[in-house]
Amino acid sequence: MLSCHCLYPSLLQDFCVVDNMSTVRVNGFPCKDAKDVVAEDFFFPGLHMAGNTTNKQGSAVTQVNVAQIAGLNTLGISLARIDYAPFGLNPPHTHPRATEILTVLEGSLYVGFVTSNPDNKLFTKVLNKGDVFVFPEGLIHFQFNYGTKSTVALAALSSQNPGVITVANAVFGSKPSISDDVLAKAFQVDKQTIDRIQAQF
Repeated sequence: MLSCHCLYPSLLQDFCVVDNMSTVRVNGFPCKDAKDVVAEDFFFPGLHMAGNTTNKQGSAVTQVNVAQIAGLNTLGISLARIDYAPFGLNPPHTHPRATEILTVLEGSLYVGFVTSNPDNKLFTKVLNKGDVFVFPEGLIHFQFNYGTKSTVALAALSSQNPGVITVANAVFGSKPSISDDVLAKAFQVDKQTIDRIQAQF
C-alpha cells in the first residue's frame, strides 16, 4: 500500500492532500505536492448553519469528509452534522468503511442499529441532549426525531471517506432498477407493490 510518508519528506509528510490535478493517488484520491499545501486544505466553514430539512425524510446531513476537506485524506476521520425536523428521519443506512459515534447537541432522537445475519438483533435507545451512541461499522442504523422540536446531532466517523448506502435508495432506486421479480420474491409482495415503492425513488 502506498504511504504518504514516502511521498512527502517534509513537515507535511503525514498528509496526502487531495488535488484534482495530481496523478499520484492515495485511497483513490489524487495528492498535492507538499509545497502546494495551504491552510484551506484543512478547513471547512459554516458547520453551525442548519441544513435544509424540507424534504420527504425531514432531515439533512452536512458531510465533512475528504471531499470537503482535502487534508483529511489518509487521516482516518470525518464528521457530519445532521439536522432533523420534527418527526424527521435519517433513514436506515450503512457506512461500509466506518464506525459512527453520534452526539445529540439539541433535542432528542430514537436511534438504533441491527446486527448481521442470522441474528438481526435490533439495539435501540432514546437519546437526549449530550447523549452519545455508537453505530458499528457496516451495520444498518437509523435516527428518528419523534419530538415536536428540531434536533441537531454531530457524528464522528472512523474514515476520511466513510461512504453511505441508504437501504431504500439502493434497493428501490438503483439505476437500472433491480428486477421486479427479484424484489417481489425478496420482500414477499406482489409486483404492483414493488412498482409503487420504486416510483417513490
